[in-house]
Amino acid sequence: MSKKTHQQQLAARKAKRQAEREAERRRQRRNLAVTVTAVVAVVAVVVGVFIVLGTGDDDAPAASTARTENMPKSIPTALAPAPKRETPLPAEVSCTYKKGTEAASKKVNPPADGKTKASGTSKVSLDTSIGDLQLTLDSALAPCTVKNFLSLVGQKYFDNTKCHRMTVGEGLQVLQCGDPSGTGSGGPGYSFADEVFPTLKYGRGTLAMANSGPNTNGSQFFIVYGDGSGLSPDYTAFGTLDEPSLKLIDKVAEAGVVPQNGPTDGAPVTPVDIKTASAAA
Repeated sequence: MSKKTHQQQLAARKAKRQAEREAERRRQRRNLAVTVTAVVAVVAVVVGVFIVLGTGDDDAPAASTARTENMPKSIPTALAPAPKRETPLPAEVSCTYKKGTEAASKKVNPPADGKTKASGTSKVSLDTSIGDLQLTLDSALAPCTVKNFLSLVGQKYFDNTKCHRMTVGEGLQVLQCGDPSGTGSGGPGYSFADEVFPTLKYGRGTLAMANSGPNTNGSQFFIVYGDGSGLSPDYTAFGTLDEPSLKLIDKVAEAGVVPQNGPTDGAPVTPVDIKTASAAA
């Protein structure tokens, strides 16, 4: 083997290792992207768990305590007001979708760059393993995000994918979907800018984009089915879900999660598989 060939092989192996490490970092960033900013709420949950452990019946089975930790203590039942901008956007805005360095989890074409209307609503139905989830997308909130979501729906990007993450803790009760790889790090191979505003709040019924930092939106989205008070206004809200859809998600939350990022954060025990996603004509 020539010295040049040997050096090329070493360089290739080094590049592969670097790519693998970067993929793992992206996965961790994506998993931690939707995080609770109200640290006090998290501390309160932990303290509550220790109180239960310290004062519980000695004869009670250990499994009951573990089950309590990975299930919500309560879920708000009142729908939150739909997000609304204090200052409306112009009639049209310019959208740009930038190709990323990582490959798409599922082959898809980005939407065309250019102007899009910042008004009107669109209906999308997710046919899932727990029933139909009805989404209303609001272009007055996030026109470029709505354009992207409808493009992905039209290309069947979300078909035969699973919602890989659920959180059930106080301050953060969301179901996260939109990654065909199911790992939490996958995306469409491109990204686009945030469409956020300082007064943005998240509550029961809000539909928003997950991200791994500023302006890294792709395909992953989350549904706030309960408490979203711990979220800072860094995640683009682009629509809402109706109450019947949220009740279906409530049942999933009540069954708990398989802990991955702490006792209240992981894959839902009851799988949520998106069979098909379709937009109303």
